[in-house]
Amino acid sequence: MRKSISVFIALAVLAVGGAAWAADTNTLTVSASVTGTCKFSSATSTLDFGALDPSNPVLVNGTGSTQFWCTKGVTTTLAALNGLNYSGTSRQMVGPAVTDLIPYSLTLTPDGNPNAGPGSPRTLNISGSVLAAAYTGATTGAYTDTVLINITP
Repeated sequence: MRKSISVFIALAVLAVGGAAWAADTNTLTVSASVTGTCKFSSATSTLDFGALDPSNPVLVNGTGSTQFWCTKGVTTTLAALNGLNYSGTSRQMVGPAVTDLIPYSLTLTPDGNPNAGPGSPRTLNISGSVLAAAYTGATTGAYTDTVLINITP
């Protein structure tokens, strides 16, 4: 029995010593990257000039807004494309017939807040104007245009 205990102790010492001899370490590097992203909170927004009255021609201003967010720390670029009825150097709304056009101006002004991710949306103010001379001879009816607004990080 004593011999068995001695053999068992010897095997235990070898097992512990063998484990120590096989020990090693490895350094694991963990990494990720955050993509610079910008998104609008809604797919559509509106700039409404309201009713244009040719009997009282005045400069008509319109305003609207939309929300967007960008990844924290990115530089944002906002741009309005020309619109479906762009001609020469002006955006235009088309009326009841394709020849019925009213030119307008468009301005995009983002708030001054920093980009801080989806939890902190920002406001993009949209404004524009229609000159009095642009609608004094216009045909009665609804006038519209579609302009894409791009946002890029």
